[in-house]
Amino acid sequence: MTSIQIIFLLAAAGTLAAGVFVVSSPKILHAALWLIVSLFGIAIMFALLQANFFAVIQVVVYIGAIAILIIFGVMLTRRIMQDTGLQLTRFWWGAALASLGIFAGLITMLSGWKAADIALPEMSSSGTTQAISQLGQALVSPDAYVLPFEAASILLVVAMIGAIYIALDRK
Repeated sequence: MTSIQIIFLLAAAGTLAAGVFVVSSPKILHAALWLIVSLFGIAIMFALLQANFFAVIQVVVYIGAIAILIIFGVMLTRRIMQDTGLQLTRFWWGAALASLGIFAGLITMLSGWKAADIALPEMSSSGTTQAISQLGQALVSPDAYVLPFEAASILLVVAMIGAIYIALDRK
């Protein structure tokens, strides 16, 4: 096993554990912090795949912007910092068994996959630069992704305004 594979397995295990803590943490702020850890694990995986642009975007956009926005929203709504509802339903064991079954099916399917043994080819810097340039042009082109990009930014601003409105004291 190579060092890259060991790093990948550690990052995957850390990301999976952080994802479990995100959904099982009773405090919303702790869940948001575990989300940051999980997103950082995804950035490590992007870096291992030599997708450096996406690794940086993962850190800057998701960890730096969206996760911090979630934390600010949670901190603005101090009155509901802890979930007081029931954490488990009566049928939690069914969901756990279904999850284990899907996981076992994925492991079985991927263990016979021949492409898992193939090494990734090295990417040339000129091809990467051209792909990043095309992505940047697509993000601001009216014919491509500018509308979803702007809709996402408006949605984030509206969510922040909503959090501020909820946090206001009505005295």
